Amino acid sequence: MKKIFLTLFLVLGSFTIQAQELTWETDVNKAMEVSKKSKKPMLMFFTGSDWCGWCIRLQKEVLKTPEFAKWAKENVVLVELDFPRRTAQTPEIKKQNMELQQLFAVRGYPTVWFANVTKKDGKLNFEQLGSTGYVAGGPSAWLAGADKILANKKS
Repeated sequence: MKKIFLTLFLVLGSFTIQAQELTWETDVNKAMEVSKKSKKPMLMFFTGSDWCGWCIRLQKEVLKTPEFAKWAKENVVLVELDFPRRTAQTPEIKKQNMELQQLFAVRGYPTVWFANVTKKDGKLNFEQLGSTGYVAGGPSAWLAGADKILANKKS
């Protein structure tokens, strides 16, 4: 009986973990389509995923938590704009990320920008809602700051 209960617990637990997995877009054009359809702003995470200690800490303490997953699914389209040192990227992704880094004047990592995006005459227009970075205090502190930024959102 204990084995059956334990097996059932592990199987249900794995479904819960899978349900909390988030989709992080790396192609801003695809993210824009999702944003437009869902009418949600984009959360653009500028990171150095394989070398930036504060980025790794933000991931561990906030972005990979169940609280963040629940919040993100309801509020934003996730976009990861990575600047790795050891991980290979396509030239297109590198170019896209550098252009967005310059456009948003990102000076350090991690930086998280919230923005609405529109496309006019073939050009992207970003309505910057605000930015943040690493915030001590875990998911509740970080999400409180993100909610303040999103309160500026114009539908």
